[in-house]
Amino acid sequence: MDMQALENIAKQVRRDIVRMVHSCQSGHPGGSLGCTDFLVALYFQVMKHDSHFNMDGSDEDLFFLSNGHISPVFYSVLARSGYFAVEELATFRKLNSRLQGHPTTHEGLPGVRIASGSLGQGLSVAIGAALTKKLKKDNRLVFSLHGDGELQEGQIWEAALYAAHNKVDNLISTIDVNGQQIDGPTDKVLSLGNLRAKWEAFGWEVLEMNGNDLGEVLRGLELAKSKTFKGKPIMILMQTNMGHGVDFMMGSHKWHGVAPNDEQLEKALYQLESSLLDY
Repeated sequence: MDMQALENIAKQVRRDIVRMVHSCQSGHPGGSLGCTDFLVALYFQVMKHDSHFNMDGSDEDLFFLSNGHISPVFYSVLARSGYFAVEELATFRKLNSRLQGHPTTHEGLPGVRIASGSLGQGLSVAIGAALTKKLKKDNRLVFSLHGDGELQEGQIWEAALYAAHNKVDNLISTIDVNGQQIDGPTDKVLSLGNLRAKWEAFGWEVLEMNGNDLGEVLRGLELAKSKTFKGKPIMILMQTNMGHGVDFMMGSHKWHGVAPNDEQLEKALYQLESSLLDY
């Protein structure tokens, strides 16, 4: 798939996000918009995966969304890559919908492998999946995504120690470093310090990339893949803007979990013009 096609998909996914959150007047648009390029690159170019979903996941790459509140971007990318009908996006957060505000498994939504509403747990699950692949002699990779505010959870650092000690080198984790969380800037809520130095001290191979440049995301993920199976888990520190693509949402924690009104939706969709058909 060429870069223009990927850019068009990313624009469409961003349109899906603002529509979904507006429709139910609930959800998390800021982080979803910021992580769009990453998930589009992952599902449409980088990962080997099968939209004919099964929970076993043998002989395919696996992805685990730890910061589950950015479900709008996850659902859109899954639908646009064939896991379920695009029309189902219109049921987001509605009664009896499979598209809950945070992904869950009991609804049987294709593509969702874990419930991820409680922050801090996804890295542990991804490590478990990566070790399972090693035990089964399955040489496919495991990917995970985390928020930077999520790193204030202690379980993340226990998992980080475990992965390095056990040489879980078929794992590529990414942190969305947007500097924002629901209560304000991360530096004001609980400073994270030098993340590169921390992860390197914990024994991880650390890379950095601009998560709002699709070309750089593709290059960064391919570089990460080239460093797997060399004795260390891989961590990508991905710099993004919360609300990327919608000027009045960008860079502010205020759009972490707020839905646009009718006027704001119209303005956002104008900015996110896409050549693809809308649902």
